[in-house]
Amino acid sequence: MSETIAIVATGDMGHAVGRVLGGHGHRVVTDLTGRSARSLALAAAGDITDLGTLDAVMTEADLFLSIAPPAAAQRIASDAFAAMQRSGHKIPFADCNAISPMTAMAIAEDAENAGIPFIDAGIIGRAPSADSKTQFYASGPHAIHLSVLDGKGMSVSVLSDRVGDASALKMCFASITKGSNALYAAALIAAARYGLSGELAHELESRAPNAWQAMNGSVPWLAADAERWTGEMEEIAATYDAVGLPDGFHQGAADLFRHLAATPLGDETRETLDRTRTLEQTIAILAKAAGTH
Repeated sequence: MSETIAIVATGDMGHAVGRVLGGHGHRVVTDLTGRSARSLALAAAGDITDLGTLDAVMTEADLFLSIAPPAAAQRIASDAFAAMQRSGHKIPFADCNAISPMTAMAIAEDAENAGIPFIDAGIIGRAPSADSKTQFYASGPHAIHLSVLDGKGMSVSVLSDRVGDASALKMCFASITKGSNALYAAALIAAARYGLSGELAHELESRAPNAWQAMNGSVPWLAADAERWTGEMEEIAATYDAVGLPDGFHQGAADLFRHLAATPLGDETRETLDRTRTLEQTIAILAKAAGTH
């Protein structure tokens, strides 16, 4: 059993995973060098110990979890592998980021060349908490190492011994859930720009109540996650393209999230969200911002 688990980075998902692992008796460590004040605060909230350097992290940890925005995945892996080489302590490295199978395989090749056990992992669901369990999928020849997380606020399923399978499943799932959110937001903003918000809301409420309910539950908070999800949509587009499918929808979703991140609501975080803001108020803000581009 892995007693000490390293997590980089300590964002929304990473700090929550660290918190539940700590609650199950694991020591959770990280390196907060250069991280934002928010990351420092989340690490403290997750009771995650900052060891000051990646070299120190590698010396003390038994398992490394990379949980970060997809754009940072390859940099984190490169830095982690270099630290393992310097420390002489090569521990299993689990890439838990929302990346394409091709990105996962590229990182796995670097790990193999360095003699480091690599785990391709994909996270589905909300961050673990007292009332929710997060699903981890793992693949690759070393996937079994991730099973230490199973039953500790998380469920771990090993898919296969092929690197890329866990990432592909994550990409396909997120292409539906987050891709739908992008479509919802775009349609609502467009209707508002045409002065037809009320009419569209009436039709959705009467003819597509499930979609309307989903819009009310997700779109008001979408901009806070938009910057992080931009890269995820680009990874999904690459996943589709690799199997001969059009990548344009998710490239468009990336553009939409990039636009949302640049609006006034893009400055919110999950801690500062105005939870009283309605869908109508949200779309009014986003539609006004659309007119400035």
